Amino acid sequence: MANCPDARTQDEQQAIKPEEAVQMLKDGNKRFVDDDMINYCYDKMAEQSAKNGQFPFGAVLCCVDSRIPLERVFDQAIGDLFVARVAGNFINTDIVGSLEFAVASGVKAVLILGHTACGAVKGACDGATGLPALDSMLGNIQPAVQAAITSTGRVATSKDAAFVQAVADVNVKMAMADLRNQSALINGAVQNGTLKLIGGMYDLSSGVARIGEDFEGNNIV
Repeated sequence: MANCPDARTQDEQQAIKPEEAVQMLKDGNKRFVDDDMINYCYDKMAEQSAKNGQFPFGAVLCCVDSRIPLERVFDQAIGDLFVARVAGNFINTDIVGSLEFAVASGVKAVLILGHTACGAVKGACDGATGLPALDSMLGNIQPAVQAAITSTGRVATSKDAAFVQAVADVNVKMAMADLRNQSALINGAVQNGTLKLIGGMYDLSSGVARIGEDFEGNNIV
């Protein structure tokens, strides 16, 4: 079938440069937004990757929000991306370990992806829910809430859309810094140029993922 690629091979994975991996994510999102996506033969690719192994070029940490199907949003196929998900896309030991596994497996880019109108961020802005496990999880986003209060001078509330977005933005930046601080493997790969660590923000309304913009580096709002 025309325009129906095979599953990625190890040689193809190793040939990708970190900058190219980032561009592949950007190009894939553009195809998604333009409704001009690649015609993947998933049955063939599933069989090939099950037989030959997986060789993803990138890894993405994203919120659990059901409106962000990662492989579709970036128009990637079976075996292209490692995906770690937790409400609020924050870093903890389990996420660090998962992303270290991805980097050790050869990925060339790690994307920390937040999104607009994030329910977890809204919950963290409003405080306790009365559900112990949920409140414990939302506590991981509180540093971003406090940083946004300091930088904006606003009151923390989910009803303030601009404040919620400010928290979502800084939460991505903090996750990037936390990942480097907690993983010598990932920090070393970023420093030696074999890995790109980037941040991004996905717009639920438009489907556009801003990758790298306002997120590169370790500057925390």
